[in-house]
Amino acid sequence: MTATTQTATMPERTRLAKAATTAAVTVACVLIVAKFFAWMITDSVALLSSLVDSAMDGLASLVNLVAVRGAMQPADREHRFGHDKLEPLATLGQAAFIAGSAAFLTFEAVHRFIDPRPAVQSTIGIGVLVFAILATGALVAFQRYVVQRTGSTAIAADALHYRSDLLVNGSVIVSLLLAGRLGWWWADPLFAFGIAVYILRSAWEIAKGAIDILTDREFPEAERERIKAIVREDPRVINVHDLRTRSTGTRPFIQLHMELDPQMPLIQAHRISDDAEERLMAVFPGAEIIVHQDPAGVAEPVAFPERVR
Repeated sequence: MTATTQTATMPERTRLAKAATTAAVTVACVLIVAKFFAWMITDSVALLSSLVDSAMDGLASLVNLVAVRGAMQPADREHRFGHDKLEPLATLGQAAFIAGSAAFLTFEAVHRFIDPRPAVQSTIGIGVLVFAILATGALVAFQRYVVQRTGSTAIAADALHYRSDLLVNGSVIVSLLLAGRLGWWWADPLFAFGIAVYILRSAWEIAKGAIDILTDREFPEAERERIKAIVREDPRVINVHDLRTRSTGTRPFIQLHMELDPQMPLIQAHRISDDAEERLMAVFPGAEIIVHQDPAGVAEPVAFPERVR
């Protein structure tokens, strides 16, 4: 998630993030209850896989709710850079929950292959899953809107595994039709195994994004070049170097050195720097920006030469 997707003000971001996390927990709880009763009636392992997935979603969304609210707390004496990284930490927790559910589903699918049992009352299961698809679709649409406005990685991760739920529920409907109407008992565990593989892949994608943030991965090269171009819009800026970027998931950090005329008065250099920060803030709302002014043509010691570009 790049910083350019963040378009909401801080109060609006807080309101939207709270609404999205509360909605996710609410939807997960409703689906857990509905799928539990449907599984008890049908005894479908594919439906059980969907139930387990929803249970993991609910637990992950609950952790997400706590973490997002914690990340919104303002910086304090012990956390001068704020608490934003609580979000990617929660995202790693979500990935672990999702991977655990994939392992459980794999075990259940193998067990059902060894000890096959036909699914019954498939119509009830299908009805519950159609309801689940509608509820999950509405939640995902809202989450996507919130992510576009806030850039929240935790909510983006939540939206990713709820999107996977749409595929899970659709696959379970197909398996119930095949097993219940055509007697293809193997379809039930086969679809459960396929769902487990897909869930595991989603867990890896979620974890990778969180690790990128926790390890302060640079913005994509196109974003970095855009930052340099914005700073160079002022013809008095001779060059830009030592650009460093990172993101906490909701807030981008940008540091750079700009080269100016060495004979320029300090007050003028300061104003040029402030103007550059304003232009960058217009493109990267909520960013923390540090601009250092260097006199052009004067060599300076560089601790990390590979970063100076």
